[in-house]
Amino acid sequence: MIKTVLTDKLILQQKSSPATKADAQVITDLVDTLRANQSACVGMAANMIGVLKQIIVVQVGPMIIPMVNPKITSKQGKYQTTEGCLSLTGERPTDRYRKITVSYLDQNFAAHKETFSGFTAQIIQHEIDHCQGILI
Repeated sequence: MIKTVLTDKLILQQKSSPATKADAQVITDLVDTLRANQSACVGMAANMIGVLKQIIVVQVGPMIIPMVNPKITSKQGKYQTTEGCLSLTGERPTDRYRKITVSYLDQNFAAHKETFSGFTAQIIQHEIDHCQGILI
């Protein structure tokens, strides 16, 4: 179900707790909400729809990849960039890494460990920051 995207910084700055299989509907809601906002957004975290769980979704080409309880296990190539966010107005400077390795569970709660680079890595870092209550 498409959800309203929150802009309340008091909610967005709270840390999310680990997700469980009981939170599976949140994955569907995030995917639906990202699809509805594809013209302005390439990733979302559950707190953006008011759910304080560690769930993100990331647009990679035509695919949307859900990640449950994502954790960055390695990072390389620090750089500075500017980013926008659907929950905030304008763009802000931030530090990111060009290449990251992430461990996460998929929508079926199967474990994965993958390396991402470039813009996809940047999106994932932004959304994982959301899970930690970190805003750009």
